[in-house]
Amino acid sequence: MKTVLVILGFICVLGLVISLSQGKEDDPLKNHKFAVVKTEAEWRKILTPEQYKVTRQRSTELACSGAYWKNHEKGIYKCVCCKLPLFDSKTKFESGTGWPSFYKAIHKDAILEIPDDSFGMSRTEILCSRCGAHLGHVFDDGPRPTGLRYCLNSVALDFEKDAK
Repeated sequence: MKTVLVILGFICVLGLVISLSQGKEDDPLKNHKFAVVKTEAEWRKILTPEQYKVTRQRSTELACSGAYWKNHEKGIYKCVCCKLPLFDSKTKFESGTGWPSFYKAIHKDAILEIPDDSFGMSRTEILCSRCGAHLGHVFDDGPRPTGLRYCLNSVALDFEKDAK
């Protein structure tokens, strides 16, 4: 009986060690060096409370509440934190979700895509590749030519209208 308890205890400890070690090796940002790095206090100084909550704490603005979900002007959408150009209005489309949606980033290196398993869902989170700001998520239900829907928070973006 004592042997069985020792074996069961060993199995429990082994299971605990394995479960605690999972995910740490697969950190998608482990080797990424952000070009723009600020302290939380510095971010709080330059961002509004809502911008900070969304971009630095990975929150989501309410649907249909952002400034850009119905914006139809021509121009470039930039990261609100570091001003990196992210999306062109030419790739924006009406998704019916209440958030600005695009089918393609300006450049593949402008954004980072990382797994997001929060809230019991399996999604892909989108971050600014320069400063790590949370922008939104990407889904595979978008239009042609990519089939992707980059669903973004308006407060994570600045819009620069075309000069024309």
